[in-house]
Amino acid sequence: MTEIAREAGGLLLGHFRGHVAVEYKGEADLVTIADRESEKLIRRRILERWPTHDILGEEEGFADTGSEYRWYIDPLDGTTNFAHGFPVFCVSIALEYRDARIAAVIYDPTRDELFAAEKG
Repeated sequence: MTEIAREAGGLLLGHFRGHVAVEYKGEADLVTIADRESEKLIRRRILERWPTHDILGEEEGFADTGSEYRWYIDPLDGTTNFAHGFPVFCVSIALEYRDARIAAVIYDPTRDELFAAEKG
């Protein structure tokens, strides 16, 4: 989980330095190519390792197969900051098993700070 978050954070940093275009997915809800590419990367990495797990992501929605495991992804938590060049954003990922959160990670690529937790 931490490896995936760090990889996605590296992708975000590449886009951050390049000043990406901003789109609106709602009246005040921003999205960038960085959001979309980060989520695709995270989904791909999860499914490579755990192909039967379900995933709920902010950009692509829910892939429900009825698994007891469900991943929650915010591929670019802080899109408004990111879009305005303010270096306060992160990758947020959580894992649930049978309706109980069992692990989570938040990675801030601009400071290379990672926070992880697991049940117990």
